[in-house]
Amino acid sequence: MFRKIMKGGHKKPSKSDGNDFGFGPPGSRNPGSGPASNVVVNHASRAAAPGPQGPAIVTPPPMNTVEALPLFRDVPVAERQNLFLRKLQVCCFQFDFSDTLKSVREKEIKRQSLLELVDFIQSGSGKISETCQEEMIRMVSVNVFRCLPPASHENTGQEVADPEEEEPYLEPSWPHLQLVYELLLRYVVSSDTDTKVAKRYIDHSFVLKLLDLFDSEDPREREYLKTILHRIYGKFMVHRPFIRKAINNIFYRFIYETERHSGIGELLEILGSIINGFALPMKEEHKLFLVRALIPLHKPKSISTYHQQLSYCITQFVEKDYKLADTVIRGLLRFWPVTNCQKEVLFLGELEEVLEATQSAEFQRCMVPLFRQIGRCLTSSHFQVAERALFLWNNEHIVSLIAQNRCVTLPIIFEPLERNIQSHWNQAVHGLTVNVRKMFMEMDAELFEECERQFAEKQSRAKEVKEQRELTWKRLADVAAQNGGEDMITV
Repeated sequence: MFRKIMKGGHKKPSKSDGNDFGFGPPGSRNPGSGPASNVVVNHASRAAAPGPQGPAIVTPPPMNTVEALPLFRDVPVAERQNLFLRKLQVCCFQFDFSDTLKSVREKEIKRQSLLELVDFIQSGSGKISETCQEEMIRMVSVNVFRCLPPASHENTGQEVADPEEEEPYLEPSWPHLQLVYELLLRYVVSSDTDTKVAKRYIDHSFVLKLLDLFDSEDPREREYLKTILHRIYGKFMVHRPFIRKAINNIFYRFIYETERHSGIGELLEILGSIINGFALPMKEEHKLFLVRALIPLHKPKSISTYHQQLSYCITQFVEKDYKLADTVIRGLLRFWPVTNCQKEVLFLGELEEVLEATQSAEFQRCMVPLFRQIGRCLTSSHFQVAERALFLWNNEHIVSLIAQNRCVTLPIIFEPLERNIQSHWNQAVHGLTVNVRKMFMEMDAELFEECERQFAEKQSRAKEVKEQRELTWKRLADVAAQNGGEDMITV
C-alpha cells in the first residue's frame, strides 16, 4: 500500500474554504499566485512515470494565458498524455461569470477543453497515468471547491422563509462546472480507474469537501453531487464508514443547530440505496444511526422538503428488520406535531407505510400509545388530518392487525369515532367515520355493544357531574344572596 505524502497539508473543509472567481494562471504552488494555489492535491508518485505507451509523462510548466490546444485525435498517441496535462492546465483558469461579455474567447476555450477531456475519459482511448489522475483531481478541486454564496435570509437578515417557496440560486459558472462534475463522474465510474491508485487522490479530505457542497442552492449541482458521491461509495469500499459518519454529522448539525441545509433530500436518497444493501443481521452501528439521526430528522420544520426520501429510508429499515417497527413507531410518536397540520398529514402517510411492514408482535408492543394518537387525529378539526387518519382503514394489512387486537384498539378509539359522528363539521370525515364504525360492528358485534354501553355510561356520568357542578354553583349563589349579595356580580 502506498503512503500519502502531504506536501501542503489539508485543512478541515468548510464553506469558507475555496477559491475566488478571479482570473489567474494555474499550476503555481506558491500562495497567492493564482486560483490554483487554493487547492493543492500533492501525493506520492510525483516523479515522472512511464505512460502506457512507454515515454515519460512530465508535468508541463505553468501556463500564463489560455491558449487553444490541438484535439486529441490530431496528435500522436504517444503525446496524448502530455496534451491531457496541458488541457488540465487550461481548465484550471477561472473566470468571472457575472459579466457575460468578459473573457468570452477564453471561456469558450476552457469549455471545449473540458468537453474533450470528458470524451477522452469516456471513450477509454487509453489508461491515463498517475500523474494525469493527480492533476485531474487537482483541476476538479480548483473548480468545484469554492465558497458557496450566502442564502437569501443570511444576506437580508430576514426571517427564514419556507424553503419550498424560495427561488433557488443558480450557479452562474454552471456551463463550466457541469463539465467538471461530468469529468469527475466519468473518472469514478470508468472501468480503467484503479481504486488502489485513485483513493490516494479521492481521499477523506476530498470527500468531506464534496459533502460540504451539498449545501449548494443550485439543484443541478446537488444532483451531480448525489450521483458522484453514490458512485464513490460504491467503488471505494475503504471510504464507506467515513462517508456514513460524515453524513451523520451533517444531519446532527442540521437537526440540533441550524435547521437549514439545501441537500438533506439528496443525502437521504443516497442513504436509501445504502440501507437497501445492509447485510443481516444488521450491525448495531446502523441501528444507532436510525435512532440518533433518521428518526430525529422528523423534528425540523422544513421536513416537507425531504420527507419522501426520509420516509423511504425509515421504511427500508423496517422491511430489512421487522423488529425495528416498535422503535420506529415510538420514535414517530415522540416527534408527532402538535400544531402543524400539514406535517401531521405527512406523519400519517409515513405511519401507514411503516405499519404495512409491521408484524403482529411488534404491533402489540406499541398499539396503546399509537391508537391514542390516532384517536386524537380522528377528532382533529383540520379535515385533512382526520381524513388521512381514517384512510388507514383502507389498508388490508393494517385492518388485519387491528382486527387481531380489537379488544385493545376498539375501546381506545370508540369514543373519537362517536364524537365524529355526533359533531364533526366535515361531511367527508363524517361519512368515513360511519364506514369505520360499521366495520368494527361487523368485526365483533359483542365487543362493539360493550364499548357502546361503556361509552353511554361515561356520557351519563359526565352529564351527572355537570349537573352536580351547576347545582353546587347555584347553591353558592343562593347562600351569597342571603348573606347580603347585593354587591355580588352574577353572570
